Amino acid sequence: MSDLSYSPEPVSKSRKRKSASSSATRATKKPRAKKSPPDPYQTAKDYVESALADPQSFYLPDDYQEIRDMISTITQYTKSLEGSVAVANQTGRDAPTLKTAQQIQEEASTIKGVIHRGIKKLMIWRSTCTEGRAKFAFEGVCTDPRVFGAVFGLDGPPVWANKRYTCAEFEEFVGEIRGEVRYAYLYLSKNVTVRYNSETGEFTATGTYGKRV
Repeated sequence: MSDLSYSPEPVSKSRKRKSASSSATRATKKPRAKKSPPDPYQTAKDYVESALADPQSFYLPDDYQEIRDMISTITQYTKSLEGSVAVANQTGRDAPTLKTAQQIQEEASTIKGVIHRGIKKLMIWRSTCTEGRAKFAFEGVCTDPRVFGAVFGLDGPPVWANKRYTCAEFEEFVGEIRGEVRYAYLYLSKNVTVRYNSETGEFTATGTYGKRV
């Protein structure tokens, strides 16, 4: 016969405490720190530091092409510094992080896409479309003046608070904008005015659109 009075051996307190201690250890484990991205201008900085440390005999490559590459690297670094300082002077804030020309162009391309899609969505049918007088006003944010300047082909932050472009000029920067409604296409019809606040990063693009007559 089986012994109905049998009961399993109780779990020892020491085992319970060990389990609790292990849980606490797992809970307080710190996540791994993220590695900082490499400095794109570290090579240029090394060149500059070497020249400042020993102006009379700092290292110069023997090959002319290597010398050209060296000068080009320092020039790009200098250009990025100029852009960063220009932003600081314009906004009154600390100079922003240095960016390569490629980084600025990539971010500018993103902003161009945002502007293009945003205006296109605003081009809905209105009675004034038949005369090309329907109005639109697109608002957005670009916190880096260097990037916003690159959107409009500038080699640095914009020096203007507002600027008027012809339709052709505006579309040269952001691409052709064409809205579509039933039985008709809609196009920009007159000048586009762009306003930019370098301190807040807010910008607006206003203009008119409608059917082509």
